Amino acid sequence: MGISSFLANRKYKNNRPVYYVRAILRELLPDFFCRIQLKSKLKKQTDFDIEYIQRRVNYYCKLQNCKPPFNFQVQLSEFKIPARIRAYYFDSYEYTRFFSKNRRATFLPGDITHVPDFPTIVKSRPIGNHNANSVILNLDKIRHFIFVNDKRSFISKKDLLVGRGAVTQSHRKRFQELYFNHPLCNIGQVNMDNEGNKYLVEKMTIDEQLEYKFILSLEGNDVATNLKWIMSSNSLAVMPCPKYETWFMEGTLVANYHYVMIEDDYSDLEERLNYYIGHPEEALEIVRNANEYTNQFRNKNREDVISLLVLDKYFRETGQY
Repeated sequence: MGISSFLANRKYKNNRPVYYVRAILRELLPDFFCRIQLKSKLKKQTDFDIEYIQRRVNYYCKLQNCKPPFNFQVQLSEFKIPARIRAYYFDSYEYTRFFSKNRRATFLPGDITHVPDFPTIVKSRPIGNHNANSVILNLDKIRHFIFVNDKRSFISKKDLLVGRGAVTQSHRKRFQELYFNHPLCNIGQVNMDNEGNKYLVEKMTIDEQLEYKFILSLEGNDVATNLKWIMSSNSLAVMPCPKYETWFMEGTLVANYHYVMIEDDYSDLEERLNYYIGHPEEALEIVRNANEYTNQFRNKNREDVISLLVLDKYFRETGQY
């Protein structure tokens, strides 16, 4: 890979060395200094729209007076996560350090697609009305929370759907079977497989994908990692109705308002693409709505307050106050 290609690939990636240096420095700072700041940090919610903040806190943490079995929790002082998914620990510790080390919690790192039996802090959960035991924090955000500054107008982009990603799950394979080499699509897999690599194509940078009006966003093990940066761009995310959600609150997205919805069996893809190619004013409205949606996650100070309040509610509703 040439230098220019390397830089293009890194342009919209979060800076991992900086992320890990900051995380390590946090661990070096005595927790005492963080704990004495907790009350003042929680009071900062008055700097923002309190009703908005409470809606988000209650969305992430739906617990009400739950008391999980003592042995299913660990004290914060004992909480560690294996090195291979160390980002989950760092992202948790960014906020747990403000609370007493005697507080207890259950953490479940990774791509979580089920609802635990007891109140548990997770990155992802199924969308629905029965997921209260899944309490969401913004975990592994260095990989998932990427936004772009797209200078291209929607009108100037190619009238095609682009898609690049690992194709391992059956639903992703099904999409390739249906639309690989389709005249409206430039899609393919970027991972090697044991099935002949028949959908293998060259990787594309985010900038290269932003040359297209439509960008495929299919869920993988849980959510679609690329959805955040697509919705912050001037292209349209194309996907079925999401089944899982993270800190991005995918469960609140509205079909054909924030993204272009296709059927779960992908049968209407061609019709949906042609519709928005022929109705650019409606496509532009979706782009505006999607951009507005992503903007709510860009205020770091407000995101910090919401994260602390989610943990505060977790401890309170599990009987620790």
